[in-house]
Amino acid sequence: MNRKTQTAPRDAAGVARRDFLRAGALGLLGFTLQDWLTMKAHGQAPEPKAKSVIQLWMAGGPTHLDTFDPKPEAGEAYCGPLKNPIATNVAGIRIGELLPLLAKQADKYSIIRSFTHSHGGHETATYVVQTGRNPSVELSYPAIGAVVALKKGQQCKLPPYITLTSPIGRFSEAGFLGSNYKSFVTGGDPNAAQFNVQGIVPPPDMTAARLQQRRGLLQTVDALDRDMGGEKLVQSVNSFREQSYALVIGDAKTAFDLSQEKKELRDRYGRHHFGQCCLLARRLVENEVPFITINHGGWDTEVKHFDAMKQLLPVLDQAFSALLEDLAQRGLLSSTMVVWYGEFGRTPKVYWEAPWYGGRHHWPYCYSCVVAGGGFKGGVVVGQSDDKGEQVKARPVYPWDLAASMYKLLGIDPAGRLPHPQGCGVAYVTPQAAGQIESGGLLTEIM
Repeated sequence: MNRKTQTAPRDAAGVARRDFLRAGALGLLGFTLQDWLTMKAHGQAPEPKAKSVIQLWMAGGPTHLDTFDPKPEAGEAYCGPLKNPIATNVAGIRIGELLPLLAKQADKYSIIRSFTHSHGGHETATYVVQTGRNPSVELSYPAIGAVVALKKGQQCKLPPYITLTSPIGRFSEAGFLGSNYKSFVTGGDPNAAQFNVQGIVPPPDMTAARLQQRRGLLQTVDALDRDMGGEKLVQSVNSFREQSYALVIGDAKTAFDLSQEKKELRDRYGRHHFGQCCLLARRLVENEVPFITINHGGWDTEVKHFDAMKQLLPVLDQAFSALLEDLAQRGLLSSTMVVWYGEFGRTPKVYWEAPWYGGRHHWPYCYSCVVAGGGFKGGVVVGQSDDKGEQVKARPVYPWDLAASMYKLLGIDPAGRLPHPQGCGVAYVTPQAAGQIESGGLLTEIM
């Protein structure tokens, strides 16, 4: 029986209707039909600007009024003792007084002062910001890092998604992608005399020769297993085992060796946990790891907030500024995206009464996020909060807007699909592709 070849329906201009549908989904992300047709004509998406992401995760929720959106005019009820913001090296941009080193680097980063969502609990808010999605009863979506590992991690010598040095927790980072896309959590302390990365650094009495000997014995056992019909299981186990050996006795292990860095540079980052994590993140970027998270806790400052700020902000200032400067000096900032944020902000109004004694509570409705490098411009403020920093006044930016912008700069189609766990339905990289979600659009003003 002869069958006619069916072609997609076309309008009068000869453009396939599916292209209009595709452009419609992309339009929610800031693309136009012309953009899509141009990409299609060339057979590929634009060359990605970012190769790696360093995610600086301030677990607990960092304050915005005392960091990147100061409001001295709001008075002591909102500012407390930190009421003297400082000028940066970009005219018109002020930041918190305890961030003098970052003030000198403002031309390298942009501040989003209208980051917003509606979830005030740690667990849900962490899921929303880490995945770029509202929670759903249908699927548990993967974190941005897991999606990047899926899309960009095939050729990595090291795990493509690494967390320094403790897990974020509160949600399943791999989501429906499964355990293969969980983040590799190093454990240990990079500021210690010996940084023992779990699963990579062997025991002190385990030499490379002994490891090779064990490897040979295991290969012999594998051969016996194959003879007994366990081929598929052996292949699966071998895949993970070979990766482990490559890390332990291969060249990749040197990526974690901070002793190779000059003392002066280590001191510039700060001889503390966060500073050395930032330095290690730069080394992992040099080893082509596409997504690195630094989990830096302590920001849940509901009690005696300002005492905590005196401890946290100088550490943040030293390490974050050194990271930006170091990446720029090495020519890596243009291809390395750095993102600073937490699951939400803190209440602009200070709770002076007992039992809070100057605390700030959870506040997701308007807070700050900082982005740098990897295609993001520096020296720009995106969005605006109101006079007290309580609500978005202009240009809301939702977590899914930031996620879609990150994906686009990484060369990942924000309107693309993810492998659906049940093999039915459609799972998109970002929720905007499916529509029916409030969005401020891509961060085109800084891309």
